[in-house]
Amino acid sequence: MAAKVFEGLGKLGLALAVAGGVVNSALYNVDAGHRAVIFNRFRGVQDTVVGEGTHFLIPWVQKPIIFDCRSRPRNIPVITGSKDLQNVNITLRILFRPVTAQLPRIFTSIGEDYDERVLPSITTEILKSVVARFDAGELITQRELVSRQVSEDLTERAATFGLILDDVSLTHLTFGKEFTEAVEMKQVAQQEAERARFIVEKAEQQKKAAVISAEGDSKAAELIANSLATAGDGLIELRKLEAAEDIAYQLSRSRNITYLPSGQSVLLQLPQ
Repeated sequence: MAAKVFEGLGKLGLALAVAGGVVNSALYNVDAGHRAVIFNRFRGVQDTVVGEGTHFLIPWVQKPIIFDCRSRPRNIPVITGSKDLQNVNITLRILFRPVTAQLPRIFTSIGEDYDERVLPSITTEILKSVVARFDAGELITQRELVSRQVSEDLTERAATFGLILDDVSLTHLTFGKEFTEAVEMKQVAQQEAERARFIVEKAEQQKKAAVISAEGDSKAAELIANSLATAGDGLIELRKLEAAEDIAYQLSRSRNITYLPSGQSVLLQLPQ
């Protein structure tokens, strides 16, 4: 009796395990921000796009292909030439996502790795086309215009493949070694020219100052000569008195000065 009970339980457990496996294989999950495309072995890729959540499928007959529909970043470096034939190294940063309704067509015509197959080629094409319209100087001074033009052209081009570009920006822009060295030499030459101009202007100012000083000395000499001619030696005597007064005042403030009476016999008159 007990053997029959255990045998029945074993069959029941086996049946439940088989049923659980069948049910589990008939369920699949679509995470948040993702969508699923169903491939049917008899009818091919279905046009219906499955949204988020848990869904049923026919085991072996149907297979879900999950796509991430959130915006994802990608950096694409490109080496191209400007209008004046200068080598330009550009790195473009793109935020992209697929158009949900076009996922069946994307999977059928491009594949799951659509970003690897599409973005590098169309980005290189658009960048080469846009950069060729500007020379090296304009790429620096009109970077916003270049970025906007690249964004517009690339967004339009990506839409034909069922892709949406949420953001397109130039994150890196450099030129070849020869152009960089030429720019540095130009900057040095401009700085040298500015320095030479400053030296010339300084010399001119010094020259004007010397002329003004000489004119002042000449005018002062003329005034002194006129005064001497008018007042005689009185002005000279006045200047002597003023100089003597100033010297006496300076000596009186010094501690190292000793005053002695005039005369040659001063030391002989000292007390014994």
